[in-house]
This record gives sequence, C-alpha cells and structure tokens, in this order.
Amino acid sequence: MTWQARDSVDGLTRSPYSGGMISEFHELSDKIDQLAEMTAALRRENAQLRQANAALVVENMGYQRRLSEASGRVEALLEKIPALDGAAEDDDLPEKEDVR
Repeated sequence: MTWQARDSVDGLTRSPYSGGMISEFHELSDKIDQLAEMTAALRRENAQLRQANAALVVENMGYQRRLSEASGRVEALLEKIPALDGAAEDDDLPEKEDVR
C-alpha cells in the first residue's frame, strides 16, 4: 500500500514524499546496508582474532612450562657443583700486612 496525499491547493493526488526525500531514504538505506556488511566483516575478523589469541595463549603456556623445566634443571645442576669454600681459600693466601 502506498501513501498518497491530496494537495489542498490544486486537488491533485501526490506522494507524501518529495523526490529528494526518497533519494535521501535510498542513500540512508545504502548506508545501513554498508554498515551491516561492515559489522558482519568485523565480527568475522574478531572471531579470527579470538582464535589466533587463544592459540597464542596455548603456545605461551607451553613456553612457560618449558622455561620452568629448564630453570629446574639449571638449579639441579648448580646444586651438584661443589661449593667453593671462601674461608679455605683465604687461609691459603698470605696475609697482607697493614701498611700505613
């Protein structure tokens, strides 16, 4: 059903919207369509970014685990190295005289 209005001056039946207004409606409709397409594209991109982020989080967790394991191995190796007895070395060195 189309709306029609009667012009009170000449009695002719006309559309209630001018040609310019119809053109503006078409432009607005086109912009809404573009916005809907852009929204869909951004939602797809956002979903892809979320998947990539989740994969990177898993990868990072693996690296953190490996780093922790390596740190544990280094600590174990350091414990196996005999401690240097600083006091024993001082006894072997000649004492320095206090020269003033």
